[in-house]
Amino acid sequence: MALETPKYEVVTKHDGFETRHYSEMIIATTSVQADYKNSISSGFRRIASYIFGGNDKEMKIAMTAPVISDCPSEGLETFNISFVMPREHTMNSLPKANINNVSIKKEALGRVAVMPFGGWATEARSTAFQKKFVKLLQLNNIETHGGFMVAQFNAPYVLPMFRKNELMVRIN
Repeated sequence: MALETPKYEVVTKHDGFETRHYSEMIIATTSVQADYKNSISSGFRRIASYIFGGNDKEMKIAMTAPVISDCPSEGLETFNISFVMPREHTMNSLPKANINNVSIKKEALGRVAVMPFGGWATEARSTAFQKKFVKLLQLNNIETHGGFMVAQFNAPYVLPMFRKNELMVRIN
């Protein structure tokens, strides 16, 4: 069964990437101060606990894809990790997390440039693809704002050759 993903419209297609407009969504998010690998792991466990019933209503919430995190970059010491909540939920219907470091909020990504890549979204691979993506954006005269994000679509047990990831960045 396919997981629910955020709604978006493709605005333009380019060689190696596309631009999209995302609808507003609700996310469960947490911030972790650690290196990239440990931040992703710790942040994933925190939010997974929330959706598997670690909340004030002991409500189980369906898993969606992708898991979105900050892309590693020089000097970044804290990473935000987020799950998109299923569209059936509203801010009022979602329970409060049992732990203070998971928050529920609305997110409006708006216009975003997106570049897909496969394999594991390790720190080294994510930063290498980010460098390529920056060059593609510059070649197409697309201005970005904010940091890059990594969207991972697969469960941890999915083999590298079948994995789907995307780099995302807000654009003007």
